[in-house]
Amino acid sequence: MTAKGALMLSEKDNVATLLEDVASGAEVLIRLGKGTSTVNARESIPFGFKIAVKAIARGATITKYGETIGSASCDIKQGEMVHIHNLEGGRGRGDLMKGDVR
Repeated sequence: MTAKGALMLSEKDNVATLLEDVASGAEVLIRLGKGTSTVNARESIPFGFKIAVKAIARGATITKYGETIGSASCDIKQGEMVHIHNLEGGRGRGDLMKGDVR
């Protein structure tokens, strides 16, 4: 069986973007520059979604493409899908802006 593909753009990333649909239990080959690593998917994850490349603790920052995209709303195991059910986005939140007096 051929490993499925995923992409990371930064060594800071703790998630990778899937380049194809992945079935539960599938081996995912993660490319970062000229290097690769693998992780096993813990669930079926669709093309374009994020997979955790390592365990992420509740409250920890989630980083994609070298940028913070939010924080984990619960513990996320390596190989799990990272999406709105376990990711709290921080972008566009007016309550997190400096000087907010609400």
